[in-house]
Amino acid sequence: NVLRMSSGIQIKPKTAVQKSKTSSPLPHSPEPAIKPQPKPSDKLNPKTIDPFGAHSRPPSAFAAIYAKGGIPCRLVHGSVKHRLQWECPPETVPFDPLLVTLAEGLRETKHPYTFVSKEGFKELLMVEGATEKAIPLLPRLVPVLKASLAHLDDEVFGRGLDALVQLSAVVGPSLNDHLKHLLTNLSRRLMDKNFREKITVALQKLEQYGGKVSWPDDYSVICTY
Repeated sequence: NVLRMSSGIQIKPKTAVQKSKTSSPLPHSPEPAIKPQPKPSDKLNPKTIDPFGAHSRPPSAFAAIYAKGGIPCRLVHGSVKHRLQWECPPETVPFDPLLVTLAEGLRETKHPYTFVSKEGFKELLMVEGATEKAIPLLPRLVPVLKASLAHLDDEVFGRGLDALVQLSAVVGPSLNDHLKHLLTNLSRRLMDKNFREKITVALQKLEQYGGKVSWPDDYSVICTY
């Protein structure tokens, strides 16, 4: 069984046993995992952090101040209702800039900032000597309250309206010269049936605290400022 080629080389055919050895399959080995090939578009559009994602948004100014301990009061959860706990007596706290900071916090929409700003603003205005301390801050307080009254969130608007009435009760006629900057925002909400009654009551209180001499008789005229 030897084949002799013309070149003189002898080739011996493989036996059946040799064929079985050479043709037997190799031991089974797991196939390597196929890595997904990058798409050409991946180079053009690399994955980045969503700049509008919740985790990438920086905290608001009020939230940042609160986190750093710049607000000298904290929320205390009660079984029935919440309350504020002041680190020091509120009457010893400087109104500047705390009262303005609390007013800015009225635009917050997250807990506990909503409660702290609303209650803190109210309780600070209740301390002895609040009138003398708040009047010099009116040029800075009024634009902040105006922003709350212009807010689309109903709760923010409601907190701003309450704060305006509270401030008027404390500073009285001193607020009259600033009301023209606020009444336009109130007039827009008068068309909302959910706030019509509340705004009307607020206007009556503003007239009461500010004095009738400085107010037109018709509230429709008031709202055209």
